[in-house]
Amino acid sequence: MKLKTPSYLKKGDTVAIVAPAGILLNRNEVIEKAKNLLESWDLKVVLGKNLFQKGNHFAGSDEQRTNDFQEALNNPKVKAIWCARGGYGSVRIIDLLNFTEFKKNPKWIIGYSDVTVFHNHIHNLGVETLHAMMGTSLQDDIHDIPHTIETFKKVLFGEQLSYSIASSSYNREGNVTGQLVGGNLAILTAMLGSESQISTDHKILFIEEIGEYEYAIDRMLQSLYRANYFKNVKGIIIGDISKVKENSTNWGCAIEELFLNALPKEIPVLFNFPAGHEPDNRALIMGRNIELSINKDQFSKINFYE
Repeated sequence: MKLKTPSYLKKGDTVAIVAPAGILLNRNEVIEKAKNLLESWDLKVVLGKNLFQKGNHFAGSDEQRTNDFQEALNNPKVKAIWCARGGYGSVRIIDLLNFTEFKKNPKWIIGYSDVTVFHNHIHNLGVETLHAMMGTSLQDDIHDIPHTIETFKKVLFGEQLSYSIASSSYNREGNVTGQLVGGNLAILTAMLGSESQISTDHKILFIEEIGEYEYAIDRMLQSLYRANYFKNVKGIIIGDISKVKENSTNWGCAIEELFLNALPKEIPVLFNFPAGHEPDNRALIMGRNIELSINKDQFSKINFYE
């Protein structure tokens, strides 16, 4: 099924910055930088009323975070919703949201990590989303993250997106086409059995993760495997697997081998795609069809097409 593409942005359009998950403690300055970036592209910016609220771990209570997101969903002037940060908390509000107006007038939902909750849930509503930098990504100097910003802007304004990525010797070669789905590994696992679980049948799955032990990564992959998550997947893209924790017992193989051992052997796998929790976090259109060409030498390629 071809998903709906939200309208691309044009000068004068409005973007809402909201915080559906983790607290924005001492982040006023970086959010101001995010606002300035959008305004430099001649976009208007509105901030969620509860953006800087404090609710222990969260950016305000579930009700406050829901209200900000709902207001942005319902506001016809808002053409994109940019999540300020991830962390944890989106799953607590996803079932409190009403997507009736959103389905009538889809808009870009933007973010990564915990925002995978929205990528998956909205995929099931039949709408594309944008896996890309968040407001707090501007904690890095903009001159240090040119591809992160460039690809984010490209998608927002409707420019063609394609990538040529240095190949890894761990890659499993293959040429496949399909709809791109996925996101953060822990969140994909957490969505199992819910209305937000996506079907991966005949699709291309993207995975990224941060701050997990190798055994925990394997456990999540085994859980997905046992739930037939990989049964009919056409290809897999592995993004950043960042800050892997050291356990007292050595896992005994490279992280790439961990993935290859856990994934069905017939599925082509691309490693080292620059998306996830590293400064170089390139935009991906979730729900968009891609051509994926994977090899072990020279470059592997990803082309998005409508």
